[in-house]
Amino acid sequence: MSEQKTATFSGYEKFIIAILATLQFTVVLDFMVLSPLGYILLDKLSISTSQFGLVVSAYAFSAGAAGLLTAGFADKFDRKKLLLFFYCGFIVGTFLCGIAPTYHFLLMARIFTGLFGGVIGSISFAIITDLFPIQVRGRVMGFVQMAFASSQVLGIPIGLYLAKEFSWHAPFLMIVGLSIVVGFFILTYMKPINAHLKLQTGGNAFAHLGKTLARPEYLQAFAATTLLATGGFMLMPFGTAYGVNNLGIREAQLPTLYMITGISMLVFSPLIGKISDKIGKYKVFLAGSIITCVMTLIYCNLSVTPLWIIIILNVSLFVGITARMISASALMTAVPEAKDRGAFMGINSSIQQIAGGIASLLAGFIVSETSTGFLENYPTLGNVVIFAVIITALLMYRIHKYVTAKLAASPAPQNTAV
Repeated sequence: MSEQKTATFSGYEKFIIAILATLQFTVVLDFMVLSPLGYILLDKLSISTSQFGLVVSAYAFSAGAAGLLTAGFADKFDRKKLLLFFYCGFIVGTFLCGIAPTYHFLLMARIFTGLFGGVIGSISFAIITDLFPIQVRGRVMGFVQMAFASSQVLGIPIGLYLAKEFSWHAPFLMIVGLSIVVGFFILTYMKPINAHLKLQTGGNAFAHLGKTLARPEYLQAFAATTLLATGGFMLMPFGTAYGVNNLGIREAQLPTLYMITGISMLVFSPLIGKISDKIGKYKVFLAGSIITCVMTLIYCNLSVTPLWIIIILNVSLFVGITARMISASALMTAVPEAKDRGAFMGINSSIQQIAGGIASLLAGFIVSETSTGFLENYPTLGNVVIFAVIITALLMYRIHKYVTAKLAASPAPQNTAV
């Protein structure tokens, strides 16, 4: 795709956006489905909140380790081949989750899945950066990040239904079936993505990793990513248990809550992406951060609340979180040089996963469950999230200034807001 701003996408570009969005849908759903299944797993596997937090964070920790191990090699291979390799491993891991008979088997299966699934997002972002200029990346990210909304509209309600009708294993097996179809389309229709190979100068993969880690402008991006992951990873694992046991949501109402929230995000995600390209990605990030702070403060201090109020608050919270995700993702893609994209995205994803894993683990220790299922210390959890959001906004401002200066110095015309 040309570096000039284009009003429309070609047919192949639309396919790339669609297939990456669907791929992200399967990976995101594999992670997010654990949250609504939380109250089921706490009961069926007779585990504590800290053990459940470990199941969530185990995926993140293994994904982070895999990201670091593969980052040095990420720019050495055709991105299509790399994507297929890790996606196949992700499918196998998810299948193991779908047949897990015990808590410890599930824990090992989540670790295996994370080793492969955690790298997929970074490869996808590298592909987007290779194929689309910064002028339209907000729009592209807006569509690809619809995977989160789609997982709530379609994936989570269907997953909850299958878990209720069959067992908690069923949602994972559903993801396996869909992932096989996605893998087939990638294998058959995606063209090789190897232009970055011409920019490589050879050398040791670990040396490439070390040089990427050592660049100051990259380090500040990694620092921002560390805190960026905190909000979602802290609130999501116990979201359903909090809703059912603290807010008084009935289990039968959960699919309605997730579906309405998801439909809202399907509407807002592309709109947020388009606005971020038009008025500036950091402005959208800052607005999303303010919304996230306000909604987190309100949501985490609720008692038993009518469903319609919870829906409004939940939608508002996710608007803030989504605005932060889309704008930050688009802004981060402009940080690395072309020859470092794969390594940068791999390390960035790895740091995000590890930080998220630590956040999930901490959330499991901050929150405690009483004999009635009531979750204590949720307001404290909300305060920690708000603090992280504020610090992240300050760090992202530095990224914004760096990217603005970098684009201004580029010989190519840069008529986009960042």
